[in-house]
Amino acid sequence: MLGTLKKLRSRLDEADVVQYSLVVGDNELPLNPLIGQTLTLTHTGNIFCCNCGRKTKKSYSQGHCFPCMQKLASCDLCIMKPETCHFDKGTCREPQWAQSHCFVPHYVYLSNTSGIKVGITRHNQIPTRWIDQGATQGLAIFKVSTRQLSGLIEVELAKLVKDKTNWQAMLKSNADDIDLTQQAQLLIPQIEQRLNELAMEKGDYKIERLEDNIQQICYPVEQFPKKVSSHNFDKDPIVSGTLVGIKGQYLIFDTGVINIRKFSSYEVNANS
Repeated sequence: MLGTLKKLRSRLDEADVVQYSLVVGDNELPLNPLIGQTLTLTHTGNIFCCNCGRKTKKSYSQGHCFPCMQKLASCDLCIMKPETCHFDKGTCREPQWAQSHCFVPHYVYLSNTSGIKVGITRHNQIPTRWIDQGATQGLAIFKVSTRQLSGLIEVELAKLVKDKTNWQAMLKSNADDIDLTQQAQLLIPQIEQRLNELAMEKGDYKIERLEDNIQQICYPVEQFPKKVSSHNFDKDPIVSGTLVGIKGQYLIFDTGVINIRKFSSYEVNANS
C-alpha cells in the first residue's frame, strides 16, 4: 500500500477502547487486528506538501512545504499559543479560516497522560484530542466561545499544572487514575479572579463551566517498552518489527516507536 502518511485515524468503541487505522494516501489499514504481527513501513524518500501537493525536501508544521507553512493561518504561532491571537490587529493570515476555526466553541480540559495536564481543543475534537495525546482520562471543564479565550484560561491553569505531555513516560505505562473532577474543584477557585477579569474584558465572549463525566480511554497495547527508542524516517527509511501496541499517535514496535503524526506527508509503502 503506497501513499503519503496522515495522522492515525482513531475512534472509541463501546468499550472505550481506541480503534486505530493507518491512513496511507487514499487507503486505510485497520491496525488493531495487526497487533502481534509484523508491520513494515518503508519511506520512499519523497515528501509531498499536505496543502498544495508539491514535492518538498523537508516537512514543516506536520506535513507542509516551506511556502505553505509561511502563509497558512493553521501554521501560525498562535495555533500553538492561542493566547497570542492577533486577529483583532488585522494581521491574521487568513481571516475567513479564522472565523471557522478560531471563532467557534472551544473546550478547556484536564487530562491524564503521564499525569495531570491542562489543554484546549475545538468543540468537535473530543475525545480525538485526548486520544492523540495518549490520555487515559479526559474531562472538559470549560466551554468558551473563542480559541483565544480558551488559551488565556489555559495559561492560568498552566501555572498550577503541566500543559505538556511527557511522551516517553506516556509510552512506558498507563498513569494511575486521577479524580479529575476533584482536581477541577481544587484548581478552578485558584483562577477565579482571572476568570472574572476575562469575563469583563471579553464582553460578549462566553465562559461556561461544565460538569461533565470523566472519559476513560483504553489503548490496544500488549507490551509497553521498558526503554523508549524512536524510529526516524530521516535517518532510516525502513521501520519494521512486531507491532505490540498503539497509543496516542505512536506505533509501538518491539524494535522501537514511531510518531506517525510527525511524519505526515512522507510517502511510504506499508506492508503487513
